[in-house]
Amino acid sequence: MILVLNCGSQSIKWKLFDKNLKLKEEGKREVPNSKDFQKILTKELNQLKESYSGKIKRIGHRVVHGGEKFRRPTKITKRVLRELDKFKKLAPLHNPFNILGIKISERVFPGILQFAVFDTEFFADLPQKVFTYPLPEKIRKNYGFRKFGFHGISHEYVAKEGSQRIKKPFGKLKIITCHLGGGASISAIKYGKAIDTSMGFTPLEGLVMMTRSGDIDPGIVLDLAKKFSVKRADKILNFQSGVKGISGIKSMLEVLKRVKRGDKRAKLALEIFVYRIQKYLGAYFVILGGCDLLVFTGAIGAGSQKIRNMVYNNLNFLKKIKILAIETNEELAIARKIKTLKKA
Repeated sequence: MILVLNCGSQSIKWKLFDKNLKLKEEGKREVPNSKDFQKILTKELNQLKESYSGKIKRIGHRVVHGGEKFRRPTKITKRVLRELDKFKKLAPLHNPFNILGIKISERVFPGILQFAVFDTEFFADLPQKVFTYPLPEKIRKNYGFRKFGFHGISHEYVAKEGSQRIKKPFGKLKIITCHLGGGASISAIKYGKAIDTSMGFTPLEGLVMMTRSGDIDPGIVLDLAKKFSVKRADKILNFQSGVKGISGIKSMLEVLKRVKRGDKRAKLALEIFVYRIQKYLGAYFVILGGCDLLVFTGAIGAGSQKIRNMVYNNLNFLKKIKILAIETNEELAIARKIKTLKKA
């Protein structure tokens, strides 16, 4: 059996698959406080160990950021964990909890093969003109500044699932995928390969998200660091901006309720959220040279018909494009990737 863990700052999701990758059991626990993370996950894993003693043979972990060093599914060793620790600051909402999840599962399931599958994998082969930032070459190379892209496991899964649903080969389609949730990103996929994506060196670039700013003038970042501190600027941009920064609310469901009641701040936040999506859709339609399929996923993307309708509004180029809402399944995608990996 294969156990897959998908750990974040506010939730722990896991799915257990049999040898044919049929779902055996799944669970999701909300984490009200990051201090409770270790206690909650340890309890969940111990219960699984008790129920499926000796049957779990592999464990897969979603890891958001692996830098340039880790771009493919990787067997977890002590050396790998030491290296992954270096990337915590690049994805502060996820990587610390991804790594803590690995360490806890190693304690509960000693000796069992464990693998990391990276959100950046699908974007490992972006064109050079896309992944290169216009910074001095020496600085780019010394500090590894480049576009990595994230949500890759989800983008790849729903793009392939969408191609199956419209009964056309994945490798012959031009696809735009929109993963809209707490984090949000859009990807352009041409003939089976990702050619651009909205997130960058970190998950902070691109769309307006629930607490992340997305694209802003870099001068604002410099000013924030000068006026406050680098640490405070990081907190503002990652945890206090985006929809929450504009409306004071970090739940899209609550934003929609407030809009109905005439809340002007909520209305503005929603309009900005949708506008940025439309802006990227237009750009990706152009660079793809047209589009065959548009797929929405994520809690907001697949879950809110109202927001999808707002996105479609006045975008005439979408009228002849097949549009689908597909619930993502990152855990199944991870299980597929690690099922046949060698032990070495």
